[in-house]
Amino acid sequence: MKVVLQRVSEASVTVDNEQIGDIQQGLMLLVGIHEDDGPEQMEWLADKILKLRVFDDADGKMNLSVQDVEGEILVVPQFTLYGDYEQGNRPSYFEAAGPDKANKLYEDMVSYFKQHSDLNIETGEFGAYMDVALHNDGPVTLVLER
Repeated sequence: MKVVLQRVSEASVTVDNEQIGDIQQGLMLLVGIHEDDGPEQMEWLADKILKLRVFDDADGKMNLSVQDVEGEILVVPQFTLYGDYEQGNRPSYFEAAGPDKANKLYEDMVSYFKQHSDLNIETGEFGAYMDVALHNDGPVTLVLER
């Protein structure tokens, strides 16, 4: 499982000209599911994301988690994170999980965040063409993989 985590001052997802997800201060996550991923990888990453200290404290040091600042999380499915570009010029996605498995783990991650925090959790739409907008705060961007 691979997650591109961005600390944002705001982020949103629009599908068919309708905004379906919108957050203010918090984390925007692009989530890719590998064909070998299972619940263990999802739970480890979700727990790490909730506890990861990427927000500034009063001294300007990154010592606070998204829960500490009562931020929000926008979770966006992103199968192209497993694009293989080594051969040729068109990426292949054979390492990405199939749609049924990927959607299940994606939904499980969203549920994990909702069950293990009191934060507002917003989502993209699995399988849809999405317009994702964000204001990266810092910028702070991490690539997490398990």
